[in-house]
Amino acid sequence: MARRIINVEDVLFARREALLAKQRKGSPAATNKAAFSRRELLAGAGIAACGLAVGCAGQENVHVPNASDMVGGPQVAAALHVTNPATNREIEGYASAPSINRGESISLYVNTSEPMYTLEVFRIGWYGGQGSRSMITPLVLPGTKQPDPPIQATGLIECDWQDPYVLQTSNSLDPSDWPSGVYVAKLTASASGKESYIIFVVRDDTRASDLLFQTSVNTYQAYNDWGGRSLYTSPRAYAVSFNRPYNDAAYGTGDFLCWEFHMVRFLESQGYDVTYTTDVDTHVQGGLLRLHKAFLVVGHDEYWTWAMRDNVEDARNGGVNLGFFGSNVSYWQIRYEPSPITKADHRTIVCFKEQDPDPMAHASSSLERRYTTVRYRSHMVGRPEDILVGQMWETWPAEGDIVITDASHWIFEQTGLKNGDHLTGLLGYEVDRMWSHSPAGTYRITYSTYKYYGETRHSDMTVYTARSGATVIATGTMQWNWGLSNVLIGGISYENSAAQQATRNILRKFGALPNSPVAQ
Repeated sequence: MARRIINVEDVLFARREALLAKQRKGSPAATNKAAFSRRELLAGAGIAACGLAVGCAGQENVHVPNASDMVGGPQVAAALHVTNPATNREIEGYASAPSINRGESISLYVNTSEPMYTLEVFRIGWYGGQGSRSMITPLVLPGTKQPDPPIQATGLIECDWQDPYVLQTSNSLDPSDWPSGVYVAKLTASASGKESYIIFVVRDDTRASDLLFQTSVNTYQAYNDWGGRSLYTSPRAYAVSFNRPYNDAAYGTGDFLCWEFHMVRFLESQGYDVTYTTDVDTHVQGGLLRLHKAFLVVGHDEYWTWAMRDNVEDARNGGVNLGFFGSNVSYWQIRYEPSPITKADHRTIVCFKEQDPDPMAHASSSLERRYTTVRYRSHMVGRPEDILVGQMWETWPAEGDIVITDASHWIFEQTGLKNGDHLTGLLGYEVDRMWSHSPAGTYRITYSTYKYYGETRHSDMTVYTARSGATVIATGTMQWNWGLSNVLIGGISYENSAAQQATRNILRKFGALPNSPVAQ
C-alpha cells in the first residue's frame, strides 16, 4: 500500500481549565473541576492573540495553546493537517466502536447536508517523518443529512444515524497489513471542502508486543460536549454516549492530538514494538494486558471503571510493567451501560460525580455500593489512585518546569542532567504528587514547585517496584510527552533530548528496545 502524508499543522486545542481559572474568582476547591466547550475556548478571551503568556487569576504565564498553535517544525512533514475545518457541523461522524481487532469491520456514521463526500483512512505513525500511511483508495460516497438527537433526562445525547460506511480491515495473518494502531477516517465534503475526522483504534489481540499503548477514550467522551452536554457542561450530563461525534475544535479526534499523538510519533520513530488498545478494551478483556511487557497510560486518562482498575492491578501483580506518562489517572469511577438505541454494550458512560443522585450509592449490598460513580479516593470507593500509580492528582492548572532531584537515578542515565536541572515547560497542565498511600519503596526522582493562586505547591515523578518485580513509573505531569516530539506548540518547541533519553531508559527497563517494529 502506498504511503501518503496527512499534513499536520494543528493538533492542540485550548486547555479548558486554564480559561476557567482566568474567569473564576478566588481559589477553587482542590477537587472542583469543570470545563467549557472546546469551541468556547477557541473563541474565548483572545487566546490566539495572547500567545503563550496568558495571565490567569493568581497564575503567572499560564500558556493556553489553541488548536492552531501546534505546527510541524522544519523536520516534521507531519500528520492531521486540517486546512478547511468543519467548524459548523458541515461534515462530521462517529464510529460504531472505539476499537476493533485486526480483521474485523467498523461502521462509520457520517452527517452532511452536502450531496457527496470523500472518505480516506490513515494509520497515524512515523513513516519516515511523513506521519501517516494511507490504507484505502479514497472513496466518493453519497452524503446523508442525519437527524439531531434529543437530550434525555440524564443529559444523554445519542445519535441514531443510518447508512454507515462499513470499513473492513484485513483478515490477513500478515501483521503489517492493517497493523494495530491509531487510525483516522478523513471526511471531506464535496461542495465546501470542509474536513473532519473519525478516530478509532485497530487492536491485535493475539500478538504479544513489547508495549501496549492505551488511548484514553473515556476521557475523550467525558469532555465531549457535542450536542450541548458533557460531564462538565452546565447543566451537565450524568451519562454520555460514544454514539456521537467528538466536537469540532478537535476535528473529531477527541483528546488524542493533545496528549497522546506525541508519544505515538516517538515510539514509532524509534522503532519500538507497540500495539494499541483503549479504555473500553482494558475493561472488557483486561487479561490480554499480560501478553505484553509493559502497559502505557499516556494521555489524560481520568475516567476508569472498577474492572479497569482490577485488570491493570492484576497485570502489575503478574509482572507487567506500568508507565504512566500522563497525570490525573483513574480519578473518577464510571460505569458502562449499553446503548439505549442499538443495545450495543459499553456505548454509554455513566458518571454522577456525586453520591446521592447515583442509585448505586443506595444499593443494599456494599459490593454494589462500591461502584458508585464518585472519586476513587472517596470512602464509597476506597481505592486512592496512588495505591496503583504511586502518586495522585493534586492541581489544575499548573505550569512550569520539571526539576531533577536525583540525576544519578537510572532513569536519567546518558541524559547529561544534574541535580537542579530543569526540563523546561514539561510541567502541567494537571499534575500529581506523592500522597499517603503510595506503595512501600516509592521513590521520588523529581520535585517540581509551581505557584498556584499565590501558594507554592509541588509535583513529583516517582518509581516503585511491585512485589511481582514490575516497575511502575509515573511522570506526574501531562506535558511530559510534549518533550518527545518536534511538533511546535504556539511557535515554541518543547522537544527535549533529556526527556527522550529518559523515556528510552524507562522503556529499556520495561524490556522494550528500539528498532524492533513489526510494522512501521
